[in-house]
Amino acid sequence: MKIKDVRCAIIGDHPVIRITTDEGIDGIGGAESPRNQPFFKPQIQYYRDMILGLDPTDVERVLLHIRRVGAFKPWGSGVSAIEIALWDIAGKAAGVPIYKLLGGKIRDRIRVYNGNIRTPFEGYQPEDFAKNMKWMKDLPQNFSIIKQGITFHGSPMVRDMPDFYYGDYVPKPMYPNRGLMTEKGFNLTVDCVIAMKEVLGDEVGLALDCGPGMAVSDTLKLAQALEPYNLMWMEDTITGDYTPYVHPDFFLQVTPYTSTPIHTGEQVYLRHGFKELIEKHAVDVIGPDPMDVGGIAELKWIAEFADLHGIQMAPHGTVDGLIGLAAHVQVGATLPDNFIAFELPNGKPDWWYDILEGMDNLVVEDSHIAVNDTPGLGISFRVDEAKQYLSEEDAGFFDD
Repeated sequence: MKIKDVRCAIIGDHPVIRITTDEGIDGIGGAESPRNQPFFKPQIQYYRDMILGLDPTDVERVLLHIRRVGAFKPWGSGVSAIEIALWDIAGKAAGVPIYKLLGGKIRDRIRVYNGNIRTPFEGYQPEDFAKNMKWMKDLPQNFSIIKQGITFHGSPMVRDMPDFYYGDYVPKPMYPNRGLMTEKGFNLTVDCVIAMKEVLGDEVGLALDCGPGMAVSDTLKLAQALEPYNLMWMEDTITGDYTPYVHPDFFLQVTPYTSTPIHTGEQVYLRHGFKELIEKHAVDVIGPDPMDVGGIAELKWIAEFADLHGIQMAPHGTVDGLIGLAAHVQVGATLPDNFIAFELPNGKPDWWYDILEGMDNLVVEDSHIAVNDTPGLGISFRVDEAKQYLSEEDAGFFDD
């Protein structure tokens, strides 16, 4: 079998790829969205010319041609999309789900957490966070873990409170707002977390998405102040989302001095980016994203290496889309016991659920998704339904 073509399209909010072969078996992959959209097609075209004619079922051999020219989030997305599509082909060719090719499953249900299904904030006071948390707790998926953004991560605190920190907020996408919190800002953060915990009690775990942008001293102070509230983790405090470096030595000024688990990793590309974080025990939990880290086999390798060092795994997945959801389930079935849960992606717009076959097998019940046995990723496009959402530029995406 040989790779015949690698095609790319933007369908709704999601960049997707389709790898075709000379034997008529195809595979699909995707990337984080929507920020990947402007560069995703040129990136895929660049990789395409490196892998045409190779055997797609030799996944590692194909990746050796392109892996070295990826980079930290979002530039690893193209490599990851191709890797996932290759596994989809390999599973279909063998007539087995991907997890069988990764060593087999050790669990029949995969725990998911909610960091993505949200309702707008009405303000940034504790009562607003409590109301928001109540809405998420009552969702029909019955999530056992919920993640909420505070401080510098997607929170109205920094945006709407002029004296939250010693700096001037810049309302631009991807701008790296960062700085030392004021006493007022710090106290408000603590009060908001307490309000959320009062809603959740000990029935639902609370994780915090904190940055990046927090100072080392504020991270340690906040982690220690929140120790009585048994958080699942504090994520991406100092570095993180769209930060092209890790700074394990900064995290080592925090992690050993608090019982609040410290988490990072969604921006990191390849196992090499996690090496020091894991070997130095710089964090308690890592969260690579399969759509950025280099794919699902790469994530599995990192999880196993982390497990050897007593570090937990909670993969990121906020905007991975439904192809990402299927990929998470396949690899999640194979991860060692340091796996906690993965962040549930969804499809946007909602019609994404209508253009894919196999979504009935990816329903969340009581915060879990059952692992299905459909070959490959377990999902495929309903081509006639999907074609109506293709742009004129992408009209040939499903052609043979």
